[in-house]
Amino acid sequence: MSIKAGLRGFEAVNEEIKQELLSKDKVVVEQVNGQRYLGCALDTGKTLEIHGTAGNDLACYLNGGRIIVHGNGQDALGNTMGGGEIIVHGHSGDALGYGMRDGQIYVRDNVCCRGGIHMKEFRAMKPVLVIGQNAGSFLGEYMSGGTIVLLGLNLKRGEKLFGTHCASGMHGGKIFVRGAFPKQNLSPNIKVVSLEEEDKKELEGYVKHYCKYFHEDYESIMNKPFKKLVPATSRPYANMYVAN
Repeated sequence: MSIKAGLRGFEAVNEEIKQELLSKDKVVVEQVNGQRYLGCALDTGKTLEIHGTAGNDLACYLNGGRIIVHGNGQDALGNTMGGGEIIVHGHSGDALGYGMRDGQIYVRDNVCCRGGIHMKEFRAMKPVLVIGQNAGSFLGEYMSGGTIVLLGLNLKRGEKLFGTHCASGMHGGKIFVRGAFPKQNLSPNIKVVSLEEEDKKELEGYVKHYCKYFHEDYESIMNKPFKKLVPATSRPYANMYVAN
């Protein structure tokens, strides 16, 4: 049995999901048509499977649960999530993983602007965002921790790996990018460096998960070189302030 979202309001759909999860570990929602806040604060051990286009703030404050989307996500997917996993068999809108603190998000296709904005980490809490195709402008903006992986798969001729102002204000964390990318679109506070052995081992795990979820070939992905983007300083805007 599954829940039919259809044209119902998000309040009614979310209430039905909540009631079903009281007695079940997994709930399937079909005919999703832009309803917001699905899977909000979903706890560990609970799974929500969505068919259709999920609305804004999907899985916001996710608390260890698992969200699988057979379709696309809109803006602020994974907003401030504190753990768990989101798998999107499609693309995502703006502000993917906004302020995420832990957990992992895998998006098969592309994301719009400001993916990974304000990502942060603390001790064992290290958020991860894996993007299969490309990203819009301001990827990793104000990022202070965590990891973003940008694979650049299936790009059409003329498409860029990321838009302008990539990593603007970034002062922590790292971004792994595969293949050629527009260096003029990088913020001036960013360094491009080669991967160390520890980086390679970490990256391999994320790529294997991506390949498992979306049936991609691991060897063909890893045969193309990766670079790592890291902040050159922990205070990228220091020169904008006047010391007294």
